[in-house]
Amino acid sequence: MPSIQFTHLRAASSELARDINRRVVLNLIRSRQPVSRADLARLSGLQRSTVSLITEQLIAEKFVIEGPTGRLPRGRRPTFLRLNDQRAIIGIDIRPIQTTVALADVNGHFVSQEAMPTPRDPRVAVEELIPRLRRLLDSHTDKMFEGIGINLPGRFDFKSQRLVFAPNLKWPEFDLKTPIECATGLDVELENAANACVLAEMWFGQARGVRDLVVVTVSEGVGTGIFLNGQLIRGLNGMAGEFGHVPLDPSGPLCTCGGRGCWEVFASNRAALRYYLESAAQAGGPSFQDLLALAEQGDSLASKALDKMAHYLGRGMRMIVAGLAPEVIVVVGELTRSWHRFGPVLEAEVAAQVLAGPPPGGGACAGWRGGQWRWCSRSTSALCTSERAPGVAAGSRPGFTEALTSGG
Repeated sequence: MPSIQFTHLRAASSELARDINRRVVLNLIRSRQPVSRADLARLSGLQRSTVSLITEQLIAEKFVIEGPTGRLPRGRRPTFLRLNDQRAIIGIDIRPIQTTVALADVNGHFVSQEAMPTPRDPRVAVEELIPRLRRLLDSHTDKMFEGIGINLPGRFDFKSQRLVFAPNLKWPEFDLKTPIECATGLDVELENAANACVLAEMWFGQARGVRDLVVVTVSEGVGTGIFLNGQLIRGLNGMAGEFGHVPLDPSGPLCTCGGRGCWEVFASNRAALRYYLESAAQAGGPSFQDLLALAEQGDSLASKALDKMAHYLGRGMRMIVAGLAPEVIVVVGELTRSWHRFGPVLEAEVAAQVLAGPPPGGGACAGWRGGQWRWCSRSTSALCTSERAPGVAAGSRPGFTEALTSGG
């Protein structure tokens, strides 16, 4: 039986009830489009008059548009509704090496993407991003921009909205939000990259109906986003999910966080490159994409480096399976290009950690559904970073991602 904290209870106002109903209807249109008003009433359990009022508001605000009419054996023809793809979102995916700026409509269809090297100084990064964002806005005057979502390879403080923990990025505490908002006139929302990937999988992916999911992002580091009991988990100070900085070997290599032997120093792209360079005994070296290509071409040292990375990645996933018991694990990163190499190793490690009962997923191992692991794109996840995108200013109408994370 769930616990109830009576000290935090408050009565639901009529405004809150309207907001919840709006979220439900908006999320149903997103997930079921094209859909009629009658179907919305049936699916939501709301009265038809309530659904009609909400949909008329959404149409007036140009969040939703009417499409073709359907055919019925008798009675009035239904008019189908869908999201207005003239509503657009800008996503910025910041990584230690490269930053990507993408424009997409509210259905997740990309209009444009542009990449640039990530500067070492966050101030320089903002100075280089602003003209790119302005050009994007000027070249798409037909779009109605909802806001900007920024993926970060680290954590930010919810109150100050400042970046506070990004060891692989090596940026100091910094305010990204304010200067970009001032330069563009758009709302800016920050999010940890793994958390944003959780939202992307729930919004654009195949995780509808899944209530316990973990995303593992593998790049320069290892991050995790946690979705349990239908809720995105943030934890104290927004730091939930930092499994990448749990030590597997306290005497291991130094991590960028200052600790030693963290999961990510053994299981990240950088770890695989370190394994390769140590065995190859050469200065410099390939990129991770090059390492994948070398392994495919039969380079034994590259294959051994990737295999070692895969085993450590699987060992770390045992923590996730034992501690969180997710129904689905989604793996994100360049390593998915060689899934035939990584998949069997991860499956074996995760299967070995199931302590009791059959593994979830119809007999498949814990962490994938129907025997299939899945991966999503970090570029897509940047579109979901804003909890109001596609939404509106704070304190006003709720957006699609809000409806999703509220269990709507």
